[in-house]
Amino acid sequence: LFFGGRAIFDEVSFQINPGDRIGLVGRNGAGKSTLLKLIAGDYSLDGGAMSKAKETRIGFLRQDLKMDMDKSIMDIARSAFDEITRINIRIEEINTAFEVRTDYESDSYSALIDELSELSERFGLLGGDSLDADIELVLKGLGFEPEVFEDPLHTFSGGWRMRAELARLLLQKPDLLLLDEPTNHLDIESIMWLEQHLSESNQTLLVVSHDRTFLDHVTNRTIEVMMGKIYDFNAPYTRYLTLRADLREKQLATAKNQEREIKQTEELIERFRAKASKASFAQSLIKKLDRMERIEVDQEDSSAMHFRFLPAPRSGKVVAKAEGVGKSYDDKLVLKGVDLEIERGDRVAFVGQNGQGKSTLVKALLKEISSEGTLELGHNVLVGYFAQDQADELDGNKTALQTIEDASPEEMRKHARSMLGSFMFRGEDVEKKVKVLSGGERGRLALCKLLLKPINFLVMDEPTNHLDMNSKDVLKNSLLSFEGTLLVVSHDREFLEGLVTKTIEFRDHKVKTLLGGIEYYLEYRKMETMREVEAKSAKAKKQKTKKNAPDDNGLSYNDRKKFEKELRSETRNLEAIEQAVEELEEAIRDWDVQLADPIACKELMADQDFYPKYEQKKAALSAKMEEWEACNIKKEALEEQLGSS
Repeated sequence: LFFGGRAIFDEVSFQINPGDRIGLVGRNGAGKSTLLKLIAGDYSLDGGAMSKAKETRIGFLRQDLKMDMDKSIMDIARSAFDEITRINIRIEEINTAFEVRTDYESDSYSALIDELSELSERFGLLGGDSLDADIELVLKGLGFEPEVFEDPLHTFSGGWRMRAELARLLLQKPDLLLLDEPTNHLDIESIMWLEQHLSESNQTLLVVSHDRTFLDHVTNRTIEVMMGKIYDFNAPYTRYLTLRADLREKQLATAKNQEREIKQTEELIERFRAKASKASFAQSLIKKLDRMERIEVDQEDSSAMHFRFLPAPRSGKVVAKAEGVGKSYDDKLVLKGVDLEIERGDRVAFVGQNGQGKSTLVKALLKEISSEGTLELGHNVLVGYFAQDQADELDGNKTALQTIEDASPEEMRKHARSMLGSFMFRGEDVEKKVKVLSGGERGRLALCKLLLKPINFLVMDEPTNHLDMNSKDVLKNSLLSFEGTLLVVSHDREFLEGLVTKTIEFRDHKVKTLLGGIEYYLEYRKMETMREVEAKSAKAKKQKTKKNAPDDNGLSYNDRKKFEKELRSETRNLEAIEQAVEELEEAIRDWDVQLADPIACKELMADQDFYPKYEQKKAALSAKMEEWEACNIKKEALEEQLGSS
């Protein structure tokens, strides 16, 4: 495939088999989305051939959605079941006809009965009986609350519209599902739900994503697009990186040995070709060289952005403070009574479901929107703000060079080209208009613009959207060396891992501060979810018990006593496990607090046994939580046997 004379793909071959879950990775601009569009039939090939099994159904989640804005979320979800919907409408028509017809003995009446029977059978085979339950399961998994199911699309942001289209595709269950950056507009909980949903299905999948954790959990094969070629391995992304590095190392070693052999052979040829007695031997060596197949080492795209932050003065101890903050949009309450304090040197992550107020609090803190309560920045705080839509707000009619020159202080304008070079804008790239840049290029340009002034409080709202793997790594490493205070809103678990030391969760209009990084937060959420499930289960059992007689379970006296004894034992075990979990959480939390303090952290790291002990505690916590889950399941089974609540 060629665009403007440039080869996007050159003699690329691969096959997608049923059950393959392929991660399609590579630099921005490498051709990943183009490959998806080729498979979907959007483009025609300039050479080669592409074939697919007859009647293969392909579903494609595009980045540029085209949807009917007047349709509701439920309409979009139901459109995945067009045949079921048509059958249901016809069944209703027949039932309506039966209400008024009295010609029970007629042939047409009998024909309607036969048609109704066939339609009902087909309706059941297609899963029509569980249709509403399936739709609700997927919509709720992707973050939609039941009260918004009937709201029209035009009342939702682009990210939520993408979720609606993703829900439709998941419900449709095509033979091949193409996903282009599905996690870009999802929160952590929705991403984890999607991971589980895709992993548990046998859906054949080709997904473009820059989310390492998502790819590792979902895929079983990786195809990297690089410089017009593809590299295909039957392994998830992280394992693929190791295999790819090993292969390249072997290629380099083999190529080096071959070069040595060629050099030695050429020396022998030069030595013997002038001697009549050795001429035939020299000729055989020449033929050997001609026949030798040269070993090629896979090319690598080693280009990467690189940057550092300008020196900035030290801020006051309290960098930002919120007291009693509230915010509503029309009748929708977003935040209520929020108290929060960020101190100098904090590295904070805002996490939580979309729509819970993360970006709202950021904007209120920076006085971009009004709010109730008190919001203050501390003494000598110099803010650098990367908004979620920062890249989209750049002036499309300016060139990359004009964008940086116009935003630079006078003394830095002469360095605009070199700064752009640090962000991979080289040569003629700097003269490109912003409107023709890719999402990744606009993101890099927005980052470059952000670094033109000294910063000691860096606020970043979803900075990894549209960045490829390499650019994310560079950004993360730069942030790790940033000496100021960091506040980042992100759904990318791998990006946050090791970067932040404090996590603030947004839920039910409030915030909860956890003195630990994203790893601690995920364990915390896992435990909270278990407790929520247990509470719901207990409530359901209690309601069921009220309806049924207490002894209506057919148990003998001896069986009942046996089960009651086991239940008491499991209850004690559960209480002991919960106590152990609380103690482990407290110990880890104490260490996390010390790790967040530079002086205390230095003392801890001086102890060679600290890190192994820290990891042992975390492993013990994970094991205890699994033990808690198993014990709770056994306890619930005993309660069900006894008919107790």
